[in-house]
Order: sequence, then structure tokens, then C-alpha cells
Amino acid sequence: MSETQTQTQNPSDGFAALFESAETSNGLELGGEGKIVTGIIIAVNRDTVVVDTGGKSEGIIPRSEFVGATGELSIAPGDRVDVYIESRESDDGLISLSKEKADKMKVWDEISGACERDEIIEGTISQRVKGGLSVTIRGGVKAFLPGSQVDLRPIRNLEKLIGQTFEFKVIKFNKKRGNIVLSRRVLLEKERDEMKAKTLQTLEEGMVCTGVIKNLTEYGAFVDLGGIDGLLHITDMSWGRVNHPSEVFQVGDEVTVKVLKYNPETERVSLGMKQTQEDPWGHAEEAYPLGKRVHGKVVNFTEFGAFVELEPGLEGLIHVSEMSWTKKIKHPSKMLEIGQELDCQVLDVDSRAKRISLGLKQLEPDPWSLFTDKYKPGDKISGKVRSLTEYGVFVGIEEGVDGMVHKTDLSWTLKINNPADLYEKNDDVEAIILSINHDEKKVSLGVKQLFDDPWATLLNDYRPGKVVDEATVIAVADYGVYVRVTEGIEALIPLSDIPPEETLKVGDIVRAEIANVDTVDRRVTMSLRNVGSSANAERHQAMAREQTSSKTATLGDLLKEKLGDKLQSLTNKDSGEG
Repeated sequence: MSETQTQTQNPSDGFAALFESAETSNGLELGGEGKIVTGIIIAVNRDTVVVDTGGKSEGIIPRSEFVGATGELSIAPGDRVDVYIESRESDDGLISLSKEKADKMKVWDEISGACERDEIIEGTISQRVKGGLSVTIRGGVKAFLPGSQVDLRPIRNLEKLIGQTFEFKVIKFNKKRGNIVLSRRVLLEKERDEMKAKTLQTLEEGMVCTGVIKNLTEYGAFVDLGGIDGLLHITDMSWGRVNHPSEVFQVGDEVTVKVLKYNPETERVSLGMKQTQEDPWGHAEEAYPLGKRVHGKVVNFTEFGAFVELEPGLEGLIHVSEMSWTKKIKHPSKMLEIGQELDCQVLDVDSRAKRISLGLKQLEPDPWSLFTDKYKPGDKISGKVRSLTEYGVFVGIEEGVDGMVHKTDLSWTLKINNPADLYEKNDDVEAIILSINHDEKKVSLGVKQLFDDPWATLLNDYRPGKVVDEATVIAVADYGVYVRVTEGIEALIPLSDIPPEETLKVGDIVRAEIANVDTVDRRVTMSLRNVGSSANAERHQAMAREQTSSKTATLGDLLKEKLGDKLQSLTNKDSGEG
């Protein structure tokens, strides 16, 4: 059922029957039943008003029909009044009259005339009804305003219009049925077309004008410039970052915009609001000189850094590499939060490219500078193992500064393929600073350099077969154990040289035998099998005895020689005296 049909089935105030009876009465002349006549008030009684209609009999009207909205009586004897004749003379000789019905019928006649003359009618929206709104117009007559005729665009909440007064145009009128249908949209369209024609006469690219926000979308706002809408894209709203137009505008806001593009053929208009304001990048180099400490707010993240708003429309980037001297930041969200306010330092400004590089770590002392002021090559350091690689051990020297011990600098006497076999993370390490690379900020360390190179005397002091009574286990690997023979000398005991019943752990003291000394690869191996009774041990012991014997014989000969010289001297002396 259409909106118009809905109103037609509900005649306004029940006057359809009134007009039906008035039009189909039995042809009475003026003053007859169902007609409107002019009478003279001749008496105002307690409940009724007596009116002379010029006929044989007088008529009566309820006094209440003459009482105003504030309760006062608005007539007096002698006043003229239009009345509607409801019935002929009754038994008491009086005619039944109605002032209200006469007023209603005159209003309908006025509305009918206004409709024929295409006049505009004013009315007040009184209530929400099915399909639209009920409007009270002249004389309290009810008219129907379909929802589609309320505005240029559909209105979701029609209740908010109740009590408001507007101008309307009658688009359907049926006096007989008491049916009036109104439209506000027709008037708005006409007004819009007139404004549009006027606006198009002056509209041109580059001009600055005012408008009203009519609608918001995710990508922008539509602005009514006066009968024609222009699109204000989200990127042209502000020099700053705008995530959604609702952050900046509300429907109904008045804005000042600049016409960026205008196509007369399609009547499409592109608008900009930020173009009416100064571009902050124009003064960026003066406002943000290199090295300046600035304050801003984190507004966005990327994988490589965080964008910080320094002022509306002007953002700088803190690269992840500029966030910390000591930490390796994988993603800026690990260190910062959206909306966080912070201080940072200007590192670079490029107004043409609209880029500002910022640094966060620059507000703190550079650990590398502190390190180089404190240490030099040859200094002894101590620290903990921070990480292990296949080629070396990284040792923390100071906060933010690590040094690397290459695996070839771990031991004079061990060939270490994997440093993880010898060290674990957080192990304490002592080392010597071998070199400092200032350009690459790298420090080379050596552990074996804590001791003199033992190879000059190693072959004499630690031949195969020598038994070491106290060797300390320093590391356990899948293929054997590492032991410290003495300071600066380490050795490997292969798994094949460890009896199956032996279970060793770091810190154990073992009695072991030198198995081999490899001068080419510079490594020493030991064995826990047949310690002291192996063929190597026997040879070592024999050599030791020979050396001891040789040393003893040499000493005896020397004593004999000295004693002989002594005796000869005494003999010569005695002979001279004799």
C-alpha cells in the first residue's frame, strides 16, 4: 500500500462525511441545512450562544466553541459570526448550529484555493505515522507528509522533526475524502536548483569559498557549496594525519575550502581545506635545525621505524636503528606505543622530500664513546658470554659494547671447531683487548693471549707419556672432554680414551697422560686409559731416568775433578817445603 493510499484511508479529523453531506444536501438555498451562513449573536448564555441566522427561527451553538485556547470568551452580543447549519428547526423552535464546522469548512476552502493557485502552505509536524509524518496546517487541519518527501536525502530519525515548522507544497488534495498530501522535498529541490545555478556562475578552480558538511564517508566529506556538492577528500582535510573524517568534522559544520578541480560537464568538484592553510613544511628547516631536541607524539608504526608528529601536518621518522645504542629493535612497537609522547633529536631535515629524521638514542651518552675513553688495546677485561657463533664468542664488556673472541684466539693448545663446546651463555670470561675498530665499532678479544705462548717449552715439559696428576675438566662435548693442564695449556681427551665407566663433569679433577703433541695443528691430546703404564709412559720414564743419570754422572765427574785439583795442589806445596 502506498503512502498516499494510507492517508486516503484515514481522512483528516472525520470531515469527509461533513463535506459529503454538504455537497449532497437536498439543494437547500443559503440558510438551509448543511450550509454556512452569517448570523448575529443575540445572547450569550451559561452553556449556549443564541444566533440569529435571518430565518424564522434562531439557532444555538455550544458556548465551548467560542472559548479560546487560554479559556477566555471571544464574542459578545451583536457580533457577526459564520455558522454551519446542522439541522432544521427542532420541537423547541431552535436550529442546531456549529461554529467549529463552519471554521473547518472555510479552512478547507482556503486550502483548496491555495492548492489551485500553487501556493506554499506552512505547517507544524505533529507526530510520526505509518509511512511518514502528520502535519498540522491551517485551522488545525491534518495533512500527510510521506517519508520520501521530507528532505532531499532520506532521514533515519523522523521523530527529531516533531514540533518543527516548515513550508510545504500540496501535491495531492481531495476535499471530499479529507485527504491532503504534502511535500517539503519539492521546495528544497527548487531552492537547490536556484542556488546551484547561482553557484555555477561564480565557481572556478582556485577560489576559496564556504560550505556546509552534508555527509561523511570513510574517504572524505561531501560539502554543500550552495546547490552543488563538492568532495573534500580525507588527504586534503589537514596537513596532519586524519584517520577518519569524523575526527575533524560533524554533519552540519561550516567549513572554508578551496576549489582544487571543477569539471563543468560532469559538475564534479574537488575541494581542499588544508590548501587554505600554511604548509608546515615551508618552515621545517628553520623550526627544526639539526641537533635540536624536540617533543612529539607517536602516531604510526612501520617495520622500519615510528612516525612522530611534531606539529599538525609535520611528522618525523625514528628509524629502528636510532632507537637504542644497546638493543637491537626488531619492531618499533617493542619499544614505543601509539599515542606516546616523547623527546627526540633532529638528525636530518629535507623540506623538498618532506622528510625529517629523528633519533631517540642520541639523547643518551654513546656507550662506544664511553668505552673508548676507558679502554685501549692490551687492556684486560672481564665479562659474560652474550652469544655464541660458529666462529667465535661475543663477550659483554660494557653496557652496549661487546667484544668478539675468535675461536682461534681461545686456546694455544686446542683446535676448537665450535666455541659452544667450550662456553655457554652467561659464562664468565677474561680476555685481552687485541684491537679496536672505531669505524665499524668492533672490538677483537683474545683469551689465549692472557698467557705466553707455551709452545717454546711445551715439547720439553709435556712430552707424550708424561702423567699430569691434576688436570681440571673445563668442558664436556659429545666427542670428549676438555681439560686444563696448567694455566695457558688445555688438552682434549677424546671419547675413545675415556674408560666407559668414567662419568665426568665440569670441575672434576682427573689424572691423565699426554697422548700426543701435534706441533702442526698446535693441539695436545690426553688419555685416561693405562695412565702411567702405557708404552709412551715407559719411554718417558726411561728418558727421565737417563736425564737424571746423566745429570748425576756429570756432577760426580765434576766433583772428582775438583777434588783431584785440590789434592795436586796440596802435594806440590808439600814438595816445595821439603
